[in-house]
Amino acid sequence: MDLPRPGTDTRHRTVRSFVTRAGRLTGAQKKAIADHWLHFGVDFSAARLELAALFGNGAPCTLEIGFGNGEHLAGRAQTEPERNFIGVEVHRPGIGRLLRVVAEAGLDNVRVIAHDAVEVLREQIAPGALDEVEILFPDPWPKKRHHKRRLIQAEFVELVATALTAGGRFKLATDWEPYAEQMRAVLDACGFLEGVDPAGVNRRTPTRFERRGTGLGHRVHDFAYQRSLTQRISREGP
Repeated sequence: MDLPRPGTDTRHRTVRSFVTRAGRLTGAQKKAIADHWLHFGVDFSAARLELAALFGNGAPCTLEIGFGNGEHLAGRAQTEPERNFIGVEVHRPGIGRLLRVVAEAGLDNVRVIAHDAVEVLREQIAPGALDEVEILFPDPWPKKRHHKRRLIQAEFVELVATALTAGGRFKLATDWEPYAEQMRAVLDACGFLEGVDPAGVNRRTPTRFERRGTGLGHRVHDFAYQRSLTQRISREGP
C-alpha cells in the first residue's frame, strides 16, 4: 500500500513549513508501510480523534511533530509504556523506519499520522486532548525570505495551546541560534502558555540529527512551556 499524500487546506493556510522530499524508500521501509500502516497508521480526516478509543485506554498522550526517523519517539514509547504517543511526519522513509521499529518492538502505544501537522492540530485533535506536544529541531529555514515558512509562529503556537490540557507541556529544541530567538519571542508572547525550566522536563537521548549539529559546534536550545492553569482560550477549538 501507499501512504496518503499530505495536503493543505487552502481555506486556512497556504504557506507550508515543510517541503515533501521524494526520499527513496528502502525495501524494509516499503514492507513496513505495507505490513503495519493499517495497525499503527491513522488517516487524516476533519473528524476529531477519540484518543481513548484509538489506543484502547485513557493514558496521557504525547504528540511529536516532525519525528524524522522516529528514533526519539520510539525510544520514549519503549521507556514510557504508561503513555501514548502520536507521531506526525510527512516524509515516507522516516515513517517506514518508525513503523518497522515499533512493530518489531511491539510498541502498541504508538500511532502515526502522515499529514501536515497544522491541519492535524486544527481539524483532528480535539481541544484539551493532549498532555504534551514535542517539536525537536524543526527546519530553521535560515534564509530571510523563507522565515515565513518557519513552523513556530504565533498562530501555530495558539493551535498547540488549544490542543493541550491545562498544565500540559509544550517542549521544543533547536540548534539554530536565530530561530531560537524567534521561538523564545513567540512563545513568551502567547498568553496561554507559561515558561517552565526545560532542564527538568526535556530529558532525552541525543538523536543522530542532534549529535551531528553539536559536532558542528551548534549550541542546542531547549524550551519548555505549559498550558496556563488560569488563562482560558475563548473558542472551543481552532
